[in-house]
Amino acid sequence: MKILPIEKARQGDAYTIDNEPITDIDLMERAALALKSWFLNNISKDLTIKIFCGTGNNGGDGLALARLLTVEGYHVEASVLRSGQNLSPACQVNYDRLFKKSGVRIYDLSEEDDFPEISGEDIVVDAIFGSGLSRPVKGFPAGLIKHINKNNAVVIAVDVPSGLFCDDSNSHHQGAIIEADVTLTFQFPKYAFLFAENFKYAGLWEVLPIGIHEDFIREVEVDNYLTGMEDCRSIYRPRVKYAHKGHFGHALLIAGSYGKMGAAVLASRACLRAGAGLLTTHVPARGFGVMQTAVPEAMASIDVSEYSFSGLIELSNFNAIGIGPGIGVKEETQKALKLLIQGAEIPILFDADAINILGTNKTWLSFLPKHCIFTPHPKEFERLVGKSNNDFDRTQMQREFSFKYQSYIVLKGAHTCISCPDGRCYFNSTGNPGMATGGSGDVLTGVILGLLAQYYHPKEASILGVYLHGLAGDLFVEKFSMEALIASDIIENLGQAFLKIRG
Repeated sequence: MKILPIEKARQGDAYTIDNEPITDIDLMERAALALKSWFLNNISKDLTIKIFCGTGNNGGDGLALARLLTVEGYHVEASVLRSGQNLSPACQVNYDRLFKKSGVRIYDLSEEDDFPEISGEDIVVDAIFGSGLSRPVKGFPAGLIKHINKNNAVVIAVDVPSGLFCDDSNSHHQGAIIEADVTLTFQFPKYAFLFAENFKYAGLWEVLPIGIHEDFIREVEVDNYLTGMEDCRSIYRPRVKYAHKGHFGHALLIAGSYGKMGAAVLASRACLRAGAGLLTTHVPARGFGVMQTAVPEAMASIDVSEYSFSGLIELSNFNAIGIGPGIGVKEETQKALKLLIQGAEIPILFDADAINILGTNKTWLSFLPKHCIFTPHPKEFERLVGKSNNDFDRTQMQREFSFKYQSYIVLKGAHTCISCPDGRCYFNSTGNPGMATGGSGDVLTGVILGLLAQYYHPKEASILGVYLHGLAGDLFVEKFSMEALIASDIIENLGQAFLKIRG
């Protein structure tokens, strides 16, 4: 799914009005109907709905929703923020329609004494400013936003929480912002929703289709995408009847050190569960017994060192290489990693300590093969790329790194972001907080490596691997709980995740 900047989202509205064709007031009605449907499925009619509307089209959405919910039997109160501006034409139409509707109380708010009381049992709908914001919210409108935020009612934002900038970090702006529990956004996710810094404003969000013209959606060019099931089905390659293990590649995983063999075990099991035909895991000599016992399906390559990765092996037998889980950062390991970079002729997947080593030896980055993959968590990213002031700046740094080194960065988080050499970013839509547990990252490394072994392009392996990893975690949580989830559970649910993608 494409993530449009606000200006292009407006172009989508205009294109739909011109080419469907449809009037702007009817497109607004379509949006209000989508909102009404969500309320019918999620909000009890026993609750009072208090809708706060601005004077623009977002306010028009709120007024149309008030009328539609009243018809459905909800108790609705609508308040219009009168801040010296006339209502937009579409907003005025919906104000007039609502005014004629019996059973709806409309309040005009022109000073703070007009603000209605809000009970913790009310449902508040924010339709004040939406995505049309051009400057931080201050003054009288800011007072209303603060009045809403200080109450304990559930707050539902229409399209965008009022005061939130969608294409820039809100740390650059000093204004009031609605703190929504739920945001119901139209047709496309908003870029700001993908970042942790905005969770307190957007809350949980859901995309409501409103029928933006399919030609526009297909042709509009964007830099950001939200990966969904259909995207992954287009990447996934089903196996054919006469396939054998040689068709699915031979992966080399360099992992583990004294006290950290669990990382090697988890990554190896995940690699095999992701479908690699063959796997050789290179481990310190003391880890040989662990590997042969815990993962008998994998072959073991034994390092000359008892406790860590210290030397290179012949690479010509492998079509995918991954390094990092649990290897440590000893000097001998750093030297061995340098030899690997110099000797590899295919992309390498770097994780964990391999990234930390590169973070202190940045000159080595210039010698990497094209299309390598990095899978850092935020701290590892900071060591590799540098510090950032906010999530937006960090993502820009991520894009620039991918372009400079023609590589893919899988920056792990709630919406894991995959940056590509062409400047595009793919945000993941699966996963849950239960996956914030030790070993989860090792499993992700194994999954992506297993896909690389099957000759998926690094971009495809990254996108599909991250989605599968998150989906497997979600499938566990459907049956049990986030708290109970451990890394092995992700591996055990990979089979079901593949079945979901196969459909």
